[in-house]
Amino acid sequence: MKQMTRKVAFLLAGQFEDSEMKNPYEAITKNGDEAVIIGLKKGEELTGKQGTITYTTHLSIEEANPDDYVAVIIPGGKSPSQLRESKPILDFVRQMDADGKPISAICHGPQILASAGLLKGRTLTGYPEIEGEIREAGGEFVDREVVVDRNLVTSRSPEDEPAFIQETIDKLGVSAY
Repeated sequence: MKQMTRKVAFLLAGQFEDSEMKNPYEAITKNGDEAVIIGLKKGEELTGKQGTITYTTHLSIEEANPDDYVAVIIPGGKSPSQLRESKPILDFVRQMDADGKPISAICHGPQILASAGLLKGRTLTGYPEIEGEIREAGGEFVDREVVVDRNLVTSRSPEDEPAFIQETIDKLGVSAY
């Protein structure tokens, strides 16, 4: 019997931080998992804020079922501030959290978790300018390269990507299949 490929969701809108999408995406596919880019619209071309890379969404958030995914990754940049306004995006991450599936958010990515109401009593990190917002949402902000709190993996910036990617891959190792 052939083992099914695990699917990892990437929540993405335009103006994402280029390397925070590219490097985890490549690591996930190299790990043998399927990376699925989910945005507000299917087939939308999204360019990073540095302009070095463009991705096309595979699915709209309305088409995405959290049950189909073993984890979700939220790159930073300006992408999270666009996605956090979407109720289906917030519902998706709430369901992933309720199921205890890994949620990895870097830079401004934790803004989505704050909007989804998932930070109460959790310890995490992110881009320094969102510290107040994390605290307001009930989270404890720490200034570290990577923070793991149960199913949440968070990091601050592109410099933290190696540790962020390693912790995310480690979480997948103990994932569903």
